Amino acid sequence: MQHKIPTHELGPLAEPMAAAVEACVHCGFCLPTCPSYVVTGEEMHSPRGRILLMKETLEGTLPLAEATPYLDTCLGCLACVTACPSGVKYGELITPFRLETETQRARPVGERALRRLVLETLPYPERFRAAATAGRAARPLQRLLPERLARMLELLPERLEAAPPLPAFAPAQGRRRARVALLAGCAQGVLSPEIGWAALRVLTRNGVEVLVPEGQSCCGALAAHTGVKAQAQRFARNNLRAFPDDVDAIITTAAGCGSGMHEYPLWLRGEPEEGAARAFAERVEDVSVFLHRLGLQSPPPLPEPLRAAYHDACHLAHAQRVTAPPRALLAQLGGLTLLELPESELCCGSAGTYNLEHPEIARQLGARKAEHILDAGAQLVVSGNIGCITQLQSHLRAQGAAVPVLHTVQLLDLAYRGA
Repeated sequence: MQHKIPTHELGPLAEPMAAAVEACVHCGFCLPTCPSYVVTGEEMHSPRGRILLMKETLEGTLPLAEATPYLDTCLGCLACVTACPSGVKYGELITPFRLETETQRARPVGERALRRLVLETLPYPERFRAAATAGRAARPLQRLLPERLARMLELLPERLEAAPPLPAFAPAQGRRRARVALLAGCAQGVLSPEIGWAALRVLTRNGVEVLVPEGQSCCGALAAHTGVKAQAQRFARNNLRAFPDDVDAIITTAAGCGSGMHEYPLWLRGEPEEGAARAFAERVEDVSVFLHRLGLQSPPPLPEPLRAAYHDACHLAHAQRVTAPPRALLAQLGGLTLLELPESELCCGSAGTYNLEHPEIARQLGARKAEHILDAGAQLVVSGNIGCITQLQSHLRAQGAAVPVLHTVQLLDLAYRGA
């Protein structure tokens, strides 16, 4: 007889967690799409294996410490959800499991210090810019540093772009077709602030009035997916207050942020703000989805023919089920040949802090993706997430390839400006 999860011990998250466990029929369709399984070849590093581990841990038949080495290697890419014929909502199991069990874990001192460093810098642009500046200065000492810190320095761009902060308000050009609020982003604003400006220009060029709420914060995805529940909920509550209700959509330009904001009802399940979080999440849209739905005005041709590979960000393709809109937008640019990559369902290895905490698996995935890009003969790579962009740039650079990686809206913006 199958033992049920003791739901009385799990609180408000019991129902979605139990439903995810009970829906899995262990068919194995998820295995070839799971990046950690593809790299390791071990069952316990697969979604099917992890579901069994989480089930036994929640039932009290397996110590948490015996399960976590395998659960930690999960990238949270949710490719398994796309592949699953039984509709297992794996994201409603792995994220709550991490949120509910992190405080029970006894991590090594070095691991705790790294996580603390990341969580106290990346979500705060000013702190992150200072840390990134210091990190670039420390690059000559990279070989003397622990592997995880060295990997952190490798991921930094060749230079940090200087850009003024986004304005609180940008008027639509011509007839106003829509009014939106834009998430400025935290790490993205330091690593590639031009993405936010490109989104602003493309939106206003297409008749969209853009608000950039001054009180907004990090979306909270980084905290949630590393199990820091209090910080994730704090960021979510802040954004519920900061973003106005009288807009047509809340626009995100980073797949991870959009996916995280869609999870607000899960993070705040059972809390007084759950209803508001549900209404908020329903208005969150990736910039590619919004522009595709709105319709581009006078999409321009590129100045010269270009072969570009499109990389599906996991939290766009799998978490938000967005694959067609960015491709449809890019297809409207005259002179662009869009290339599809093999193993497009596999994660590139970025996954938030994953390439810092599990550098070897992340390295193999990143190198694999870079090889596919080079084999395709791409002159440019286009994606929809700053983590993917950073990871791909790093691995293309490591292979000596001068192939630029841009966000979808950056290429649209360059086309509109004739650059």
